[in-house]
Amino acid sequence: MGIESIAVFSEADANALHVRTAERAFPIGPAPARDSYLNISHIIEAATTVGADAIHPGYGFLSENPAFAEACAGAGIIFVGPPAAAMRAMGSKSAAKALMERSGVPLLPGYHGDRQGAEFLASEAERIGFPVAVKAVAGGGGRGMRVVNDARGFASALEAARQEAASAFGDDRVLIERFLERPRHIEVQIFADSHGSVVHLFERDCSSQRRHQKVIEEAPAPGMDPYRRAAMGEAAVTAARAVGYVGAGTVEFVVDADGFFFLEMNTRLQVEHPVTEMITGFDLVEWQLRVAAGEQLPVTQEDVPLNGHAFEARIYAEDPARDFAPSTGRLVQFRLPEASAGVRVDTGFTTGDAVPVHYDPMLAKLIVHAPTRDAALGLLQRSLLACEVVGVASNLDLLYRIATHQAFAVGGIDTEFIARHADTLLAGQGTPSHDVLAAAALGLLSDEADAAAALAVASDDPVSPWHGCDHWWLNMTPERRLEFHAVERVFPVVMRREANTWRLRIGERSTSATGRRDPDGRLRMSVDGVLQCVLVTRDGENISVRWNGETFRLLLPDPVAHAETEDVTGGRLVAPLPGQVTEIMTEAGAHVARGEVLVVLEAMKTVFRLGAPADGVVERLSCTVGDTVQEGQVLVSFVEPDERN
Repeated sequence: MGIESIAVFSEADANALHVRTAERAFPIGPAPARDSYLNISHIIEAATTVGADAIHPGYGFLSENPAFAEACAGAGIIFVGPPAAAMRAMGSKSAAKALMERSGVPLLPGYHGDRQGAEFLASEAERIGFPVAVKAVAGGGGRGMRVVNDARGFASALEAARQEAASAFGDDRVLIERFLERPRHIEVQIFADSHGSVVHLFERDCSSQRRHQKVIEEAPAPGMDPYRRAAMGEAAVTAARAVGYVGAGTVEFVVDADGFFFLEMNTRLQVEHPVTEMITGFDLVEWQLRVAAGEQLPVTQEDVPLNGHAFEARIYAEDPARDFAPSTGRLVQFRLPEASAGVRVDTGFTTGDAVPVHYDPMLAKLIVHAPTRDAALGLLQRSLLACEVVGVASNLDLLYRIATHQAFAVGGIDTEFIARHADTLLAGQGTPSHDVLAAAALGLLSDEADAAAALAVASDDPVSPWHGCDHWWLNMTPERRLEFHAVERVFPVVMRREANTWRLRIGERSTSATGRRDPDGRLRMSVDGVLQCVLVTRDGENISVRWNGETFRLLLPDPVAHAETEDVTGGRLVAPLPGQVTEIMTEAGAHVARGEVLVVLEAMKTVFRLGAPADGVVERLSCTVGDTVQEGQVLVSFVEPDERN
């Protein structure tokens, strides 16, 4: 469009991809979001300094903050988003639901009022009938939300929801509503201009969720009949008109066999908007900019096309086997498929980048499109096979397991799909197969040969036999033994050179194998004549093998330098992941019971309540509120009660 893009960045993002690719970039403060990306005055100052005409707020942070929209207007800068009044109307879940009720949009039974006393809310939960959902009034993305199945668990769930809501949104107010047991989560993309036109761009199914946050989205929703599609679209347009909406927005519904019910409205562009772009052919960001500049929508409702099917898979730096704990560190290898017909990749990271603790753990979005759902799902599966994340934990294996699950293939899953199939979808690493171990060994050999060749080229005598890496010995054929550690076992691989191939003995099986790196870094190997292209990456003692959609992490200990590490967590509470200490609920000398919450940690917009590992007495606190701690760092030390005496 010929518009210069200027980025802002925190100290943690000084070398981030969005900074490196922008035409200009301005620093706006320290790493914590409250001091940078949530600091309105710093952003307005940067925009004023460069003479910007407009600010696009992205997906999160200030994108739904009416005070930010007003600050932009006050500085003479266009805010690329809805009016502040519309954001206020929909920013409070309780006020939004009251408005939707008056507008005739269907709602779930619940309490959306201002009374916030714990006893009163408990009585309202009893009236509504369990299970209920406790939700942050100012919340979104599943934060500040707890599902309560009976009255006994209500008080603790209310406290946890309030604490998380206060931390994430600065507002601890909640609402309560009936929790549907097996609903689908379906949202409708709407768009409005300042001339009175409002259209919907069909629906997205976002039922594949963990912790009430989306994992895989698709458009259109599978199994959606034309009558319900039209009714939901009309309800979404009604919701937008009710608040005088302008720009891109999403109206979210929970859906079951009995009907659909308004959940909330996101007054911004959603992370999953690319699937809508794929099926309509429209560029929604371009629409945002044109509408913000005062132009009319380019189409009417009758002109909106619906072509094919699209999926989006969110690639996160998190460990599904550890309750989706966020993961931070350096991306030793970050491989995504090349963009092509039907395949799109949106990301903020490249190999070598650091994943910081301060922000959302999303690494990338993988979007695919094809004429039919089956074809699009097949393309998603193949594209996920081409992905690799090494250096931090990721949800790649979970995404592939979902994409290849029979229930997902049929379509129409509900929001409890992942939880219901947790035993298979969230399982940890399995036992490495013969081929996985062969790939690890061949990858190591190939890397050694490449390193030796590089040294030879750089030396004064590149043809010296001392640079040879052909494993030839005089009068004998040597064997080499590698011992890979995984799943608390040791897997030996014995290798012997045979002419131009290797003889590998793994367990009881002996095979002939070769392997060399392709120019793109993939390992092309042959095992007993069967060719396979595998993703193998080594980082020191750690070797990652991506095989048939599963990631195998192997350890190859250094025989000289490696020593077994001692378990030092006994009698201590340690940080399970990097994060910031937001609350300490104990003191030195306090008697604590196993499971009692002692420290509250916030990492990547998620709150973790850390409990005592055993009964004991607090000997020492090794952290204070506001500290940034690393994974494994000791937070609290204990002694047995009799030791204290």
